[in-house]
Amino acid sequence: MTSQWWSDDERLLSALGSALRAAHAVPGRFVEAGKAAYAWHNIDAELAALTYDSRREPPQDALTRAEPAPLRAMTFAASGLTIELHVSSEALVGQLVPEQPGQVELHQPDGLIRTADADEIGCFAFRPLPAGSFRLRCHTDSGRDVLTGWISL
Repeated sequence: MTSQWWSDDERLLSALGSALRAAHAVPGRFVEAGKAAYAWHNIDAELAALTYDSRREPPQDALTRAEPAPLRAMTFAASGLTIELHVSSEALVGQLVPEQPGQVELHQPDGLIRTADADEIGCFAFRPLPAGSFRLRCHTDSGRDVLTGWISL
C-alpha cells in the first residue's frame, strides 16, 4: 500500500502550519498600499506656504552690528491663518495670526510629535529647539487645520 502525504500526521501538520503562516503573512503590495494610505492622513489640513524667510534676506550686518543676531524669522501663510515663527538658539517661538487659541504640533521625521498650546493671543513655544527638520500642524479653536512644509534649521 502506498503512503499518501495526508495519511502521515507529521507531514499533514507541517503542511497545515505552512498554510496558516502563509495566510498570516502580509503581501508586500498590501504593506505598500498601507504606507501610501497613511501618507494621506494630513489631506484635510490646508498647506501653508512659506512667504518669508530671513535666511533669504541679503546680509545687513554692517548697518546694524558687528555680529549677526542668532535669530531666524519665518512666515507661513494659508487662507485665513498666518503662522509667524522666530528661531533662536534656545527655542522656537511663534504666533497664530489672527490672534486665536489652539494647539500646535511639532512633527519630526522619526514620527515624534511634540505639542504646545497657543494662548488666547495665539502665542506658542517649543523648548528645547528641535534638532534637524520638522513641520508644524496648527489646530485652532475656530476649526482651522493648517500644516507647514518641512523646516530645516
